[in-house]
Amino acid sequence: MHLVPVTPRERRHLRGLAVRKHDYANLPIMDERSRLWQQHNDCQSDRPMIHFETWTCEGDLLPPLQCESESARAIELQLLRSLVNHEQIQDDTVVPDWYSIGWQTSFRLFDLDVKREHSTDSQGRSLGYQFRHPIRRFPEDISQLRPSVFVVDRDKTKSWKSYLEDIFGDILPVRITMGSPGIGLSQNLVYFMGMESMLFAMMDFPQEFHRLMRALVHELKTYWQWMESEDLLLLNNGADHLGQGSFGFTNELPKSEISEGHVRLQDLWGYMDSQETVSISPVMFKDFFFPYYRELGSMFGLLSYGCCEPVHAIWDDCIRHLPNLRKISISPWCNEQFMGEALRGTNTIYHRKPSPNFIGVGSTFDEDGFREHAEATVKAASRCHLEISFRDIYSLGGDASKPRRAVSILRQVIDTHYQP
Repeated sequence: MHLVPVTPRERRHLRGLAVRKHDYANLPIMDERSRLWQQHNDCQSDRPMIHFETWTCEGDLLPPLQCESESARAIELQLLRSLVNHEQIQDDTVVPDWYSIGWQTSFRLFDLDVKREHSTDSQGRSLGYQFRHPIRRFPEDISQLRPSVFVVDRDKTKSWKSYLEDIFGDILPVRITMGSPGIGLSQNLVYFMGMESMLFAMMDFPQEFHRLMRALVHELKTYWQWMESEDLLLLNNGADHLGQGSFGFTNELPKSEISEGHVRLQDLWGYMDSQETVSISPVMFKDFFFPYYRELGSMFGLLSYGCCEPVHAIWDDCIRHLPNLRKISISPWCNEQFMGEALRGTNTIYHRKPSPNFIGVGSTFDEDGFREHAEATVKAASRCHLEISFRDIYSLGGDASKPRRAVSILRQVIDTHYQP
């Protein structure tokens, strides 16, 4: 992004948004929400937590951007995104008293160029895409794999930070932060070779497939160890995003005192998923994937697992054995009752993602249907540590009131049916 000076009008507008964020962040309710998230993530509370992820449906929630330059519009969008949950939804999202940026890094796995071709929907959003897979013949093309390339541009990061501080640093501090390191081995494979090739490779060339998995694990470990050695890792134990639509508040990290600002992998939340393996048997998952997920997961102090995949089928033999597992995704395709029984009385959080259809399909909100859906979740997860994240809602049908009404209904259902 080319940094050009903001206009006086853009500066006034961005500073006004920064003031709103600063004021919200310093409300007493934000301290209370932070405390509740910390107790929840440390499994010291029976109060279910609720978060509504808005970026997928923000076209129905955010006002039109007023800034004109690319950099100013990016800043404006990030500030507006940080305000919308408190202003319009009233879930448990915390507004932090800073503006977050990340290190300017790049990671080119196996030095492969995976091209992505996008298409736009009726609203002009670039949501659909396909990959041009660099591995077209397996296992012959494994020979083209090279050591991964990863770099950090500290100067560019510092320039971006200074640019922001010049606009509103006296109102809102600018911090370099990081969310949870994300690992999706099956996703990497699909990017490289496509879903069909991945599935056939396990059957046709099992030894070569394991060789590829070991190489993939080696490269990912090398990357994250490089991040650690370069002091690029940052604690994610506060208002930091976890990969599955959650937050990192906890007193259990770091694992020990940080020496001279040197954060280690074991001081962080990590995140993993394997959505692309839902079509293989639990036995095959245990053989071809789980050992590698377990090896990588052991690097982190706490672990959050799962996205849309139904984890119940691989829970007993695989996922429950992940080290430091604290959150498990209970997707709309998951057996809620099975997972409620499995997690009851444990320190693994039942992280439920309700079906997005009630809010995201059609112009009207089926409140009765959603209430029944929520009751099934709350009953199944009673006496578990429960968390609900609304995700994958790509349209509100023009009705911006849906999220707030859904959160309100969910709170009523929790008050009536949840057993701590």
